[in-house]
Amino acid sequence: MPTYEYRCNECEHEFEQFQKITADPVKICPECGGPVERLITQGGGFILKGQGFYANDYAHGNKAASCGKEIPCCGRETPCDTRPCDK
Repeated sequence: MPTYEYRCNECEHEFEQFQKITADPVKICPECGGPVERLITQGGGFILKGQGFYANDYAHGNKAASCGKEIPCCGRETPCDTRPCDK
């Protein structure tokens, strides 16, 4: 569930609300009872850390992307001489 940010039009109180996407937006400020508006924010983003993710990282991944003389892999520009590339 996403976290939405709101700002009161009267007292300018800013707050976050953790709610479902299908939930109605908050309309009343919890501080003063005035009307609020939902802010457009950048969001959390999508961050990948580590060595990286490849098509052959998963058990049911794309078999055509595996190491071999026909297909370059492991960040190389030319196909590998031996199988697997990590040797």
